[in-house]
Amino acid sequence: MRVRKAVFPAAGWGTRFLPATKAQPKEMLPLVDKPIIQYAVEEAVAAGIEQVIIVTSSLKRAIEDHFDLSYELEHLLEEKGDIEMLRQVRHISDLAQVAYIRQKEQLGLGHAVLMAKDLIGHEPFAVILPDDVVVGERPCIGQLIHAYHQTHGSVVAVMEVPPEETSRYGVIGTDPGIDPPEDPRLHQVAQVVEKPPLGQAPSNLAIIGRYVLTPKVFDKLEQTQRGAGGEIQLTDAIQALMDEQQVFGYEFEGTRYDAGTTMGWLKASVELALQRPDLATEFRTYLSELQL
Repeated sequence: MRVRKAVFPAAGWGTRFLPATKAQPKEMLPLVDKPIIQYAVEEAVAAGIEQVIIVTSSLKRAIEDHFDLSYELEHLLEEKGDIEMLRQVRHISDLAQVAYIRQKEQLGLGHAVLMAKDLIGHEPFAVILPDDVVVGERPCIGQLIHAYHQTHGSVVAVMEVPPEETSRYGVIGTDPGIDPPEDPRLHQVAQVVEKPPLGQAPSNLAIIGRYVLTPKVFDKLEQTQRGAGGEIQLTDAIQALMDEQQVFGYEFEGTRYDAGTTMGWLKASVELALQRPDLATEFRTYLSELQL
């Protein structure tokens, strides 16, 4: 069955970016001249996703406005003859079919995904965390969808991290007794540990914000008790899912930026600007002239 729908959890408070996020969603903070969440939605669309489901909360109206039509702005641009900017603005509202779900309480990533159960139905689906911006030749979520079609099991995106950083992530453990899949980037998961204590991680393969999940995960989420931080952890549900179905980790190709932290957001802003043909030359010259 094709993966047609993607869930975008976007209900968090964004406290790391206060006071900038006091009155605007962190997902709408710009990376160069495009909000963080638009990078994620464009990645999904490029991978063939047809329906975008954004899980929001109060004070997130700006996200809905961004992906909606803006008749006044389009009329103004048309009158000014700014056809290229008009094309870009219309492109945003034409990206995909977008639905919104209100998460009234922030009870964790697992709870946010569970909110989308009725809209997903009985089909596999993607989960994309907008904070994780992944840039590469192939859409990251597209790589996971391809792996899902190969394995017919849930797939999580993983990347190698230094051992001292594993306590910040969900980390997978693999079973050396299981024959490795043909794709060297693909690992059958035997264990998932959320934010393991330093020195106790089962590997250095950390899960980042891209998942392709079977609908069976909803049953597991409904049975999952609150875990770390008093939240319903998606990793706990995935661990339970492995009792019935295979789960795989995929070492994706591409560069991941953690735009949910100030330093990650700054790095992403600089490196994405340097990749822009219209900005790169002047910006690189400016950086080279800084007295660092």
